[in-house]
Amino acid sequence: MHLLSAGCASAVLLVALLSQVTSLELITGQYGEMLKIPCNSGAIKAEDIAITKWKYDKGDGVPGYLLVKQKNQNVSISATDEYKVRVSMDENSSLLISAAKLSDQRTFTCMVVTGGDVFEYPVNVLIHKLPAKLEISEKAEELEIGRLTKLGKCVAKDANPPANITWFKNNKPLEADGKGISIKASVAIESGTGLSTTTSILEYSATKEDTGAKFECRADSLPLESSSMNFTITYSTENIMLEVSPQKELKEGDNLTLKCVADGNPAPTSFNFHLKGELVTVENTDTYTIANVSRNATGEYKCSLIDDTSMEATRNITVTYLDINLSPSGNIVKLAGDALNLSLQIDSSGKAEVSWTKNNTKLDKQPDFTKLGYSDSGRYEWTVTVGHITRTASFDLTVEGPAVIKSLFKNRSNDGQHKVLTCEAEGSPKPAVSWSINGTLLSESPFINGKITHKIKVVPSANLTVHCTVTNRLGVDSRAINVSSLIEEVRMDKQDQSEDSDQTRLVVGVIVGLLIATLVIGLAYWVYSKKSKQGSWKTGEKECGSSEEEKKLEEKVEENSQKAEV
Repeated sequence: MHLLSAGCASAVLLVALLSQVTSLELITGQYGEMLKIPCNSGAIKAEDIAITKWKYDKGDGVPGYLLVKQKNQNVSISATDEYKVRVSMDENSSLLISAAKLSDQRTFTCMVVTGGDVFEYPVNVLIHKLPAKLEISEKAEELEIGRLTKLGKCVAKDANPPANITWFKNNKPLEADGKGISIKASVAIESGTGLSTTTSILEYSATKEDTGAKFECRADSLPLESSSMNFTITYSTENIMLEVSPQKELKEGDNLTLKCVADGNPAPTSFNFHLKGELVTVENTDTYTIANVSRNATGEYKCSLIDDTSMEATRNITVTYLDINLSPSGNIVKLAGDALNLSLQIDSSGKAEVSWTKNNTKLDKQPDFTKLGYSDSGRYEWTVTVGHITRTASFDLTVEGPAVIKSLFKNRSNDGQHKVLTCEAEGSPKPAVSWSINGTLLSESPFINGKITHKIKVVPSANLTVHCTVTNRLGVDSRAINVSSLIEEVRMDKQDQSEDSDQTRLVVGVIVGLLIATLVIGLAYWVYSKKSKQGSWKTGEKECGSSEEEKKLEEKVEENSQKAEV
């Protein structure tokens, strides 16, 4: 296709008035970057296009022509203004504008000629630019409670459209309320570039709760935020508190540290400490230490502000202490049967808990020493506790007594081959046991609670008297026991067995004789009774005589029966 003449061009323009006009398209470009404006968006095939021409609206309906391209020919630049060096066209007929500016925010139109038709595709262009960064300047050095103070100024430079700034405190947005929060925003346009600079000033009335709070500003709908900032909140002291260390229990000998804590900001650095009526002033510190406290340190303590003594704090402090005295103590020696009187004294700051042990074994109650026995010997420990203080006292008790024999007895061994002699004694120190006869020691029991048992075995060939003797440094005791020979005991055992056999035979003979006599008398009585019944027809006198004889016979039988039982 050839280039159109001027007359043809006029005809084309005339046809354009009657051509189809598509709806207005809107695109957004980024400031300073290549701007690409599409033509017909593929509605017309490239092979059907004869001519493509781009123009823009200069304002007041006056067009400005940029470039034209005829089919199978190169692009021809028509622009004579600044666009002359900025425009070009790609293979899809899209208009390319380098280094987009805010002045490019206008309507660009693509004219397409196909055969006898002319189509126009207008495109509206917007240019956006993010602010370079958000900066907070003119920061306040400190905030005073209850006073509206300029906190800072947040600036968003060189943006389009203008940035909308929001202030945040601890990630929560702030809104002006006309009281404690005031936000003033303004926008300035740079004449050279047309870019906007937004400024937002925050005035804020702080509270105590704002101590440590973080403030920052952000641009709405944009991934921009300032660095956070903290402010010192100043306020006068309203409360004061006295802290004590150690916190749980103060024992006699500990160090006591007093600390005066005020809630003002900045906090006071000098205080008055009232130590049980004594006034001590400290500067550039809030603590005071009393070393190695005694029980006399118990009492009321105070701290106050130097410039306002009416603002004070009070604490009652108790020093825990414990003293004990046990008398007598150490090594104690007593005689069995005597009494041991203990003196137990406790001086403490509170109720004491008392326990006893004997030879490291805990006792259920305090031991009773009104009448001492050998089992009372041992090591006793008295433990007293008040709070975290524990004191102990102890003594070693030894109960002594003269050696005494409690029992002396004999037994024959199970096999009958020897005699066992047993001597049981008590006393303390440990009694020594001796015998008046040579024997073989069978066993000696452990010496426990003043008691000892000594056993020997002997084989006596004749009857004899044996003595057991026990001794210690406090006394001697002796006891005798008769011991028969094993031969004599065997003879006596046999004699006893013979006598027992003769007596048994005698008893059996008597019993058998009596039983026989009873049977004979019973038989005679039976025979006699039978005859009496046959002669019952005789006279009454004879019957009476027979009756008397019958009674005598019955009495005789009864007597013999009793003897047989015996």
